[in-house]
Amino acid sequence: MESFDSTKRSLFEILKDVHSGKIQLPDFQRGWVWDDNRIKGILASVAKSFPIGAIMLLETGNESVKFKTKTIEGVKLDNEIKPDLLVLDGQQRITSLYQAIITNEIVTTKNEKNYEIKRWYYIDMDKAMDENYDLEEAIISLNENKQIREDFGRRIVLDLSEKKFEYENKMYPVYMIDEYSAWRREFNEYWEYDREKSKFWDKFEASVVNSFTQYMLPVIIMKKENPKEAVCQVFEKVNTGGVSLTVFELLTATFASDDFDLKQDWQEIKDKFKGFKLLANVSNTDLIQAITLLATYNNRLNKEKENIASDELPAVSCKRKDMLNLSLLNYKKYRDLIVQSFIKVSKILSEHHIFTARDLPYNTQLIPMSTILAVLGDKIDNLGYKKKLMQWFWCGVFGELYGSANETRYALDLPQVVNWIENNGDEPKTIYDANFSPSRLHTLRTRNSAAYKGVYALLMDDQTKDWISATKIDFSTYFSESIDIHHIFPVAWCEKNGISKSDYNCIINKTPLSGRTNRIVSGEAPSKYLERIQKHAGIKDNEFQEILKSHVLSPEFLYADDFMSFFKDRKERILQKIEGAMNKNIPRGEVEVEEGVFIDTEPDEEIA
Repeated sequence: MESFDSTKRSLFEILKDVHSGKIQLPDFQRGWVWDDNRIKGILASVAKSFPIGAIMLLETGNESVKFKTKTIEGVKLDNEIKPDLLVLDGQQRITSLYQAIITNEIVTTKNEKNYEIKRWYYIDMDKAMDENYDLEEAIISLNENKQIREDFGRRIVLDLSEKKFEYENKMYPVYMIDEYSAWRREFNEYWEYDREKSKFWDKFEASVVNSFTQYMLPVIIMKKENPKEAVCQVFEKVNTGGVSLTVFELLTATFASDDFDLKQDWQEIKDKFKGFKLLANVSNTDLIQAITLLATYNNRLNKEKENIASDELPAVSCKRKDMLNLSLLNYKKYRDLIVQSFIKVSKILSEHHIFTARDLPYNTQLIPMSTILAVLGDKIDNLGYKKKLMQWFWCGVFGELYGSANETRYALDLPQVVNWIENNGDEPKTIYDANFSPSRLHTLRTRNSAAYKGVYALLMDDQTKDWISATKIDFSTYFSESIDIHHIFPVAWCEKNGISKSDYNCIINKTPLSGRTNRIVSGEAPSKYLERIQKHAGIKDNEFQEILKSHVLSPEFLYADDFMSFFKDRKERILQKIEGAMNKNIPRGEVEVEEGVFIDTEPDEEIA
């Protein structure tokens, strides 16, 4: 059985169904946005009998594909009407034609400068019938007063504010196309049934008015038997004129049919997240995906208790189709738990020196991490459990495993990590898959890399202290001291001494410092600026040496201005930190060969 029908329908038949409410929009369709020039363009296309593209409609009546609906903008109904068809593609075209032709009201649109304006649309009959003009030039729009003025509004060059002026200037109102016989009668009366004027009208009616009244529009009608996933996918594929809809927007329309305002609910959740800087980039779709992951996980656990064969158990999944099938019941059931789990994740990562969304290696990794915490609950406060959780986290970061196509990994993470933590089960696939090549440190240069942010966080571990204040870098001092990552051997010194940019600009030559300390570093050799910093700090040599060592480096190479020895030594020290975080050995003698050639197109992030 085919999932759609393809046919043709009269434009006016479609517009009348829009007017009566038989054709409406699913509520996830965005507002009408076409500007004045595009409206004139589509009117000209219809007047010339040019194709304006097919429209796609969806039959209503499928209980599993139930959307909240709304009328086309401009439609006024006395009573609520259940539509027979919903517009999936063609909203802008149908709305433009409906408002200009059917409503008999002024059209609110915008000009080329994006100012909201109100316009009446007319066809200059003389130009429309003159072969020297393109029909597009004959379509004009007038302001609320139906006038065109020049000289800063002082001179009226066209006035159609009264009916008789329309007839006199032979300006046909587009909103009368569906009632052209009434306008024709008054036109002829105005010209006292002048034979030439009547013949002129007849030609205009035959070539222009009939183009509208006889216009046939290609229509694709999706049958109501199509599943929701197919409807949403088709909408996104064909609706190229707009911005792609998110799962959240589609679910908003679905939940609205049960009188639940998902947008308002998300706004309340965002308010709860505001106190946690690390959650600043969590999106509504991230939330839906985490809830879906947890819901499908618990559904599988419940089915396992019914002794259903393993190959018949429902999958743990959070792909697009699964999110679209999330029920309002499950959303409400797991929402609060997931929200609290996101907040718990933020607190745990802050303990490991990841304080803001800017410094979070992968926003995507919050999705499986929050669901893991939702399942484990208070058990995660067990030190051994938390240590395992962070091993999984760091393996994802340094294995760079959450950059794309993550849904399958999420679905493996949740059951595998929970089983590994709670029951000492098999090592999760994310940990098994994670590998880090020593050469990767050379290409970590900006926060665009997850592993760069991971190293940055590790460099703030182990009692790391600022060089001047000697304060430990923690959540409080990170913000109060304006901590950021800066070069150890300054850029100016490196360039002056012939150090390769690929070396001096990578993470090996960077460390977290306060803004005040970095200003004192300036562009001088380490041996000079360290002397100045120690003087500012007012501390003894041995104490200052310990502060420097907290930055995972050997001070003697800085005092000797020996970049290459410093570079080699610090690379090894950073690798040891990564090994400790991943709890995996990094082979030093092996070099992982990356496919292709690394191209450094990223702008320098920090200059010191």
